Amino acid sequence: MAMDNRATIIIKASWVAIFGNAVLSVLKIVVGLFSGSIAVVADGIDSASDIVTSLITLITAHIISRPPDTKFAYGYGKADTVAAKVLAFIIFFAGAQLALSTINKLLYPVERDLPNSIAVYIIIISIIGKYLLAWYLSKKGKQTDSSMLMANARNMKNDVVISVSVLIGLGFTFWFKLPIIDVITAMLVSFYIMFVAFKIFMETNRDLMDGINDTGIYKTIIEIVKSVEGASNPHRIRVRKMANLYIIALDMEVDGNLSLSEAHKISKKVELLVKHEIPNIYDILIHVDPKGIKEEEVYGVSEKDLE
Repeated sequence: MAMDNRATIIIKASWVAIFGNAVLSVLKIVVGLFSGSIAVVADGIDSASDIVTSLITLITAHIISRPPDTKFAYGYGKADTVAAKVLAFIIFFAGAQLALSTINKLLYPVERDLPNSIAVYIIIISIIGKYLLAWYLSKKGKQTDSSMLMANARNMKNDVVISVSVLIGLGFTFWFKLPIIDVITAMLVSFYIMFVAFKIFMETNRDLMDGINDTGIYKTIIEIVKSVEGASNPHRIRVRKMANLYIIALDMEVDGNLSLSEAHKISKKVELLVKHEIPNIYDILIHVDPKGIKEEEVYGVSEKDLE
């Protein structure tokens, strides 16, 4: 997928998320305050934080669409991963603020009335709305292989769980006639929000540290090199991702008696075959060694590492 087209899809998805979360947030906060349900207000605050996260994806989509320059020769694609990391911090902060508020209410309780039953209906609307947003963002995230869109989609899926928890909490509140259950539900929601933020934070570490999820790509590269006549001993292979694209570097051996032009032709065959067999390649760098030269490998992957 072209970077410009990818950015356009992410921008559109971000606007959909902003509008959807804005509507749900206003509804839940207003109805939560009117009905006297802290859990519903908490759910509304969580949706308000989702507006901020969607704004970040929107801004980032414009950044990643910039062409490479002298400062960022590889382009701005990794802003996607950086944005996902920022989203994790914002989500965690929202959860922590909510946790402190609910704990304070538990430590210093005041007499409260039962929430109004209208809170139940707004939560049901929220569950439906969040599910549709999660489905849409997940679809677009997979289409563009965007870590920040997938992180936002995960956040929306978790919001569905949160809203269901609030709905269950409201049910128990009305059943047992205990308003304190509403506060406890809000506190549990806050802990779940922080847990989700921590998971997103940890998952983005791989891309920022130039790691990959599917290590099977190394085996594919080795098989490709060995299938090209004249190329042998693929080693010191390094694969990393920039947004949705792979950057590959590898060493291989050819007959040392070949001319530079002949060695170049062999490496070009390897390059074209790798691009044909592996989708989403941004760049390939191939270093050619004379056959039989042994050098110490301090990094990279070789065939023996996969045995």
